[in-house]
Amino acid sequence: MDETYIRVRGRWIYPYRAVDSRGQTIDFLLSATRDAAAAKRFFRRAFGRPHTANPRTITVDKNPACPRAVAEMKRDGELWRFSRLRQSKFLNNLVEQDHRRVKRLARPGLGLGGFRTARRTLAGYEAMAMVRKGQVRRIGGGAMRAQATFIADLFQIAA
Repeated sequence: MDETYIRVRGRWIYPYRAVDSRGQTIDFLLSATRDAAAAKRFFRRAFGRPHTANPRTITVDKNPACPRAVAEMKRDGELWRFSRLRQSKFLNNLVEQDHRRVKRLARPGLGLGGFRTARRTLAGYEAMAMVRKGQVRRIGGGAMRAQATFIADLFQIAA
């Protein structure tokens, strides 16, 4: 898990992203703040996915908000108590490399009108990255319902 920053209307906003050990995107979230509450919100969302319910290891960078969020989630029983948190500046290179693409695409889009526009635009970038990485393999070209469900889950809209 890692977060980066982009500028929208002169303010910094923080896209949180998580990838698994194979480089597949687990989840992403755009937040106006970079604190323990935002990290906890992202962890709840990412760990709510069926394939990430009880991660063995969570690798984060040196952001001090992440250990606080993980400790609170373990204490509240929202996270498996045997999950190991690794804070390393270099072990999360997979997600750092994915940030490159997002920042490269967002840089020309300096005219993002606001937070909601940025969230939708970045969700589109992430959807295209998932397709490019082959994460959407099981959805065929004629499976309109499956495609609609994928997009609805991704953009958090009703299908």
